[in-house]
Amino acid sequence: MNHIKSSLGRVRAWLRLAMMEKKLPDYFRLLIDLREQLQLCSYETGALLLADEAGIIAGLLVGLSIIDCNVAIKDDDLDRPMDVIDFSLYLKEIISSGAVVHKDENESFHKVATILNQKHYLEECNRQLMASVTNLNQKMEELQTANTLMRNEIENARSGLVDLQQENSMLRCANSALHEGHRRLLMTVQQDIRIERETYQQSRQGMDCLYQEAKRNLNEEIQTRLDLEKELFLQIGLKQETDIAMRLLEKDAHGKQDLIVSLRTQVDEVKGVNLETHHKIQTVEGSLQQKVDVINQLELKTGQMVSTIQDMDNEMRRCEAEERSAAETARKLGSQMADKEAQSQTLETDLRIEREWRGTLQKNLEQEKAKTSRQRMDLQHLMDIKKECEVLQSKHLQLQLVCEEQEKALAELGSHLSQSKLKMEDLKEAQQATREAHWTDDREANACKQCGKLFSVSRRKHHCRNCGEIFCNDCSNAKTPLPSSAKPVRVCDNCNSKLLPCYSAN
Repeated sequence: MNHIKSSLGRVRAWLRLAMMEKKLPDYFRLLIDLREQLQLCSYETGALLLADEAGIIAGLLVGLSIIDCNVAIKDDDLDRPMDVIDFSLYLKEIISSGAVVHKDENESFHKVATILNQKHYLEECNRQLMASVTNLNQKMEELQTANTLMRNEIENARSGLVDLQQENSMLRCANSALHEGHRRLLMTVQQDIRIERETYQQSRQGMDCLYQEAKRNLNEEIQTRLDLEKELFLQIGLKQETDIAMRLLEKDAHGKQDLIVSLRTQVDEVKGVNLETHHKIQTVEGSLQQKVDVINQLELKTGQMVSTIQDMDNEMRRCEAEERSAAETARKLGSQMADKEAQSQTLETDLRIEREWRGTLQKNLEQEKAKTSRQRMDLQHLMDIKKECEVLQSKHLQLQLVCEEQEKALAELGSHLSQSKLKMEDLKEAQQATREAHWTDDREANACKQCGKLFSVSRRKHHCRNCGEIFCNDCSNAKTPLPSSAKPVRVCDNCNSKLLPCYSAN
């Protein structure tokens, strides 16, 4: 069975072994019982085993157990497609003849016909087995393709998971780097603000000291001026001294006014510095607020990244679950493939056994051919003794030539035995018909053989090509192919009624 290449051949071998072991009904019943489990993977929609009539067929197959089958199994015949079996010659009516047929010849023909029938039956079973094994191989290839696709999907999921993990690690590193940069930037901004506050406080303290000193000097100058005015009122009598003093005082007053103007200028500059410092503080506070907003946005992005990482972790867990389920499915498919391989090994063993049976049958067929050759010689001797007319001798010689050619073809190729046997049967039937038929002379017949009507100018004579009798047109208007003619010829109604069942069965 290891040499059987096609799945149909293996199925044919299995069916033949099941017929020989009388276990075909049991196998069919087991398939019916397991059809619910095998429905999705083995049967098509509308299959016979899924219908209610499957139980009836299983019951009918039980009747085959009473038949003892002994068939041969050959690799070439199992793998080769079978032809349609022609049972027409086996269904023809046997026309009795006056010729004496040898008993051994009939027995040999019967044995050869039986062997041919068994051969055709085995070839048909092998063809069906090959079709079933082909379907199983296709389903196994589909399962292997699905398994490969699932493995590719698992590998893609794994590679995607690794990419997601790498992207997650990169995002975490970027997040930590952003946190560190924001922390450093915040510390730098806080240090700048603290330094600017200290500088502002120091400058403000210095300006306050200058302002207090300038105010104290101004008060002192005002008090001095008041004293000088009192002295001026007291010394108004002393004009010269007062003029001198007034000039001195005016000089001093001009100097003090210059000093006051310079002090006012300094106070305005201090106020401008304070305004610039206030503007700088507002600018720093605005930039600080912007930085705080940026930090809040970064924190929101960090939260989104954390949620994205969690989603990726969930997706990774889901991928792992799918990977586990795919691994479980692959394991189940592997177990199914192992079962199919075990079944294939069993079928191969069965086919090897059937091939051995077929070798035995081939030996028997060779023995039968030897017997057939001996019987041919006897038939030749019998025909030499009879020596009929020259036409029969020529047809007999043609029959011998055809028989010799068929024997040579049968020795070269056993598969052509059925065709040669059919040709031999046709030739024998033609010979018998020729022996029985007698061509009636036109001058001897004046009326139709069947209806009895007299022949005239309007009612012409017609010979039946099968029996040779003369009939009118109404009684011989049928045309039927005969073994002696390549196309349909005219026959009478009686011969047509006898030949019609044979050709209808054909």
